[in-house]
Amino acid sequence: MILSGFFKDSFAASRLLKFSTELPFININQSYQIFSHIENPNGFICNTMMKGYMQRNSPCKAIWVYKLMLGSNLAADNYTYPILFQSCSVRLAEFDGKCIQDHVLKVGFDSDVYIQNTLINMYAVCGNLSDARKVFDGSSVLDMVSWNSMLAGYVLVGNVEEAKDVYDRMPERNVIASNSMIVLFGKKGNVEEACNLFNEMKQKDLVSWSALISCYEQNEMYEKALILFKEMNANGIMVDEVVVLSVLSACSRLLVVITGKLVHGLAVKVGIETYVNLQNALIHMYSSCEEVVTAQKLFSESCWLDQISWNSMISGYVKCGEIEKARALFDSMPDKDNVSWSAMISGYAQQDRFTETLVLFQEMQIEGTKPDETILVSVISACTHLAALDQGKWIHAYIRKNGLKINIILGTTLINMYMKLGCVEDALEVFKVLEEKGVSTWNALILGLAMNGLVDKSLKTFSEMKEHGVTPNEITFVAVLGACRHMGLVDEGHRHFNSMIQEHKIGPNIKHYGCMVDLLGRAGMLKEAEELIERMPMAPDVSTWGALLGACKKYGDNEIGERIGRKLVELHPDHDGFNVLLSNIYASKGNWVDVLEVRGMMRQHGVVKTPGCSMIEAHGRVHEFLAGDKTHPQNEDIEHMLDEMAKKLKLEGYAPDTREVSLDIDEEEKETTLFRHSEKLAIAFGLIAIDPPTPIRIVKNLRICNDCHTAAKLISKAFNREIVVRDRHRFHHFKQGSCSCMDYW
Repeated sequence: MILSGFFKDSFAASRLLKFSTELPFININQSYQIFSHIENPNGFICNTMMKGYMQRNSPCKAIWVYKLMLGSNLAADNYTYPILFQSCSVRLAEFDGKCIQDHVLKVGFDSDVYIQNTLINMYAVCGNLSDARKVFDGSSVLDMVSWNSMLAGYVLVGNVEEAKDVYDRMPERNVIASNSMIVLFGKKGNVEEACNLFNEMKQKDLVSWSALISCYEQNEMYEKALILFKEMNANGIMVDEVVVLSVLSACSRLLVVITGKLVHGLAVKVGIETYVNLQNALIHMYSSCEEVVTAQKLFSESCWLDQISWNSMISGYVKCGEIEKARALFDSMPDKDNVSWSAMISGYAQQDRFTETLVLFQEMQIEGTKPDETILVSVISACTHLAALDQGKWIHAYIRKNGLKINIILGTTLINMYMKLGCVEDALEVFKVLEEKGVSTWNALILGLAMNGLVDKSLKTFSEMKEHGVTPNEITFVAVLGACRHMGLVDEGHRHFNSMIQEHKIGPNIKHYGCMVDLLGRAGMLKEAEELIERMPMAPDVSTWGALLGACKKYGDNEIGERIGRKLVELHPDHDGFNVLLSNIYASKGNWVDVLEVRGMMRQHGVVKTPGCSMIEAHGRVHEFLAGDKTHPQNEDIEHMLDEMAKKLKLEGYAPDTREVSLDIDEEEKETTLFRHSEKLAIAFGLIAIDPPTPIRIVKNLRICNDCHTAAKLISKAFNREIVVRDRHRFHHFKQGSCSCMDYW
């Protein structure tokens, strides 16, 4: 065309430009080269170039071409402005749209219905429904596109009332409008209205069915979503990617892998199974249903993998407990986002691999990825389990420094951490500044105060909770009854137990009965505790029987203890706690023959007593001690400190309680065994490694024994140190020779 001179002809050049912009394999920059060499461009040629930029996702350049038009004094027409308004819609450039609207008014195209419709759409997409409505109401000519555009705007922002008004006033309601309303009702949870509208529709298309199925799925009515999908399929309606995604999500939630496989087969039949979103939904569905091998096969064979694909596969391995495979996949990811880190960090936390949780979080910090709420909750929970207070405080400081919002879940997790690490004041401070407080937040505070020996404050907080209009739930009463249990408040416990049933209409569950049995047992009311177990409407669980058996040992009621202990060992021969308690009851009587019999049965059934383990944090590192442990790198220093502790304890009048040693050995050996309990080793290390006045904080996996409790009280006085021990049931704050539990635990 250049050689023949036809290129100088505007019509011929415009046809060439149109041809080049419509072919996807021709680079848009080459089209621009054609455009820039046209000697006498006109409005049509400029419109063609602008449309080409729009089709190639370059809306900014469409505006740039319009500016060239204005600079060349070329007249825009009624095809120009719709392209420009579409460009502003894509970029959410409302200001540019307003400027172009002024141009429309100046050149007198404001009555053109096509221009008006794209302008309404532009304002609606930008969320400015006020100006969209002004254009709509001021338009002299409205067609179905106008009504649908206005309706779509209200649907987009979720304004049900205005959308209903527009829908009711429509001169003719087409399928598009009805589908939009079903989508809106689904988003807003108005399932019944969506269903009624669907049933009233004389004509339904694929989108109609898809909208209602999505409505059910969004509102957790997964069974109905699958039933409607089956009905849709029976009516011969062809499926598309959108409806299959909703159905696969429902299958994942219901864990119905058989239905999911049928849907997978249908997707293959219609040829959409290779779509990346669908691949991800299938991987998620199979992973959720614990068919991780099938999920991995899909993942490995897929030609198109995105971030969601990798994250879905990692989450699938985590859910199936294959944490090592999840980590291998995580390490091989080309890119990691917050979801990737969250899946892996949460996975470690769910598997109780708390050390790995913190290590991976530190790696995330090095990578420069900012944690989200889910990650922070997992990491704080790990700090709680590992007694890593310094790291927990660092994370709290990180949240404040970065201005992150502490919502109910994160706030409750922080309160729980501080309470479980004995930092009551810090927990109360978090509670005080928390903007939103849910029932779980109050529960954490009530339980935490009780665990830390502040029972009066715990019960007062329960009263404040009700005064604030927060309705207590089952967990609340577990916390309240637990508070009564910690201080032996039998009458108070009965009152709250009855109030739960009569006033709050909450049926007691196994945990509530367990609290009451423990409360009665600790108060020495063993017969009443046994009678309550017999009256329970459900079978007592292991912890309930264990509470009574432990009370029998504490109060020396060997008759009830032996009878219950033998019965429990017969029912649960593999339960280490029952075997140990029964063995201890025999040992307290000096009945070594029966002790050996119980221990022989334990060996026969492969039952191993859970070893005492105490954890203590020093300088940001958590140290673990087992009973009799001599493996610590500072063992020599610890041994010296144990000798120092023994000397000072002797001066304080300490006498070892050798009844705690259930072994047929001499008294001296018993004393040596007692002095190497894990919490005593941890206290010795704490005296070496932690400078005063910082409290020595210890977390123990079992209940603290009488001897260690007595020793800790005296050590706190002899060394003038505050010692905080969290055992399996509660906190013990040792200070100047006394304990917060007032020797009741």
